[in-house]
Amino acid sequence: MIIAWGLPCALLVSKGTFRRPKLVLRFFVLACATASVACSSYEPTRGQRRGGQLYHRMCAVCHGPTGAGYRADQAPAVTHPEFLGSVSNDFLRRAIAGGRSGTTMSAWASERGGPLAAADVDALITFMRAWQRRARPTLDEGAPAGDAVRGNEIYARECARCHGPRGTGGPYVNIGEPGLLSTASNGFLRHAIRHGRPGTPMEGFAPSLGDTAIEDILAFMRTWQPPPSHTPPTPPSKALPLTLGPVPLNPQGPEPIGFKPHPATTKADVIKGQLDRHAKMALLDARAPSDYLNEHIAGAVSVPFYDPDPFLSALPKNAWLVCYCACPHAESGQLASKLTAAGFTKVTVLDEGLGFWRSRKYETHTGAQP
Repeated sequence: MIIAWGLPCALLVSKGTFRRPKLVLRFFVLACATASVACSSYEPTRGQRRGGQLYHRMCAVCHGPTGAGYRADQAPAVTHPEFLGSVSNDFLRRAIAGGRSGTTMSAWASERGGPLAAADVDALITFMRAWQRRARPTLDEGAPAGDAVRGNEIYARECARCHGPRGTGGPYVNIGEPGLLSTASNGFLRHAIRHGRPGTPMEGFAPSLGDTAIEDILAFMRTWQPPPSHTPPTPPSKALPLTLGPVPLNPQGPEPIGFKPHPATTKADVIKGQLDRHAKMALLDARAPSDYLNEHIAGAVSVPFYDPDPFLSALPKNAWLVCYCACPHAESGQLASKLTAAGFTKVTVLDEGLGFWRSRKYETHTGAQP
């Protein structure tokens, strides 16, 4: 069972589209066309234009230029009619602003260390809503009427292979992620399980399971949700790694051995071996600054894939630049392409991404310092 109801990954469009604003608006006009409004006469609002620019700059790298999903890291189809028709603006707002813990979906809000103000997040939602062509269905928002014990058995049989044994760790959306569960209403979850996402791997389970079993699954899912805390949350850090930091590492070190220039990639073990050798290189974290603050490779500096221009003049052209993300190639590949277009020739991408680096127990840091 695959439920595409989150926004799990960090985001951007192809280099060609991003550099051609008219093409971006053309995507938007096509997406927003309806039976009653011809594309030739459609004029997007200011908020829609702003949201479209942000979407193609930051989101399309994972969710695709038309929101069809699965462009990178199994990012779901955010324009699927069953999703848009049943999801609330609050769900979208909190997903975009706060991200999804344990996934590649970044926290994009400025108060979480990301680049977007509240008005930017709202503009993104306005843009996404222009893709919605169906009226909102009537959702059953009642409390789960099923049995969680039975639901556990059904979930293990029908859902765990895609979403993980407790809603996390599977190949698709982490439906057990606390932020998702806290904002997904019972009606939204019921609708997703009953109707699925036609055209995606998520099937609708109403015909095969029936309402009783779906209620059991919903009751079991709600057991994952932690009780509301009475302790005020700690305000997130607003400190951003705005300055580039020291580049390159080991400025007097030897030339790295075994690095493969973009579009080829270089294995993590090779990069770690050259770090241990004190070779001259720079590690560039291509993700949103919020991700960098949460965890980054020791010695890396933050150069977001969607806006590397402020850092280009300070990056060395005589040293290897190693781009990485968690996707493991989507955002880092975007950054590497932009660096190459800007005249950098010693550019490579860490092949397996941050997750593999961490699994090898190679050193990582948290906070704004490399």
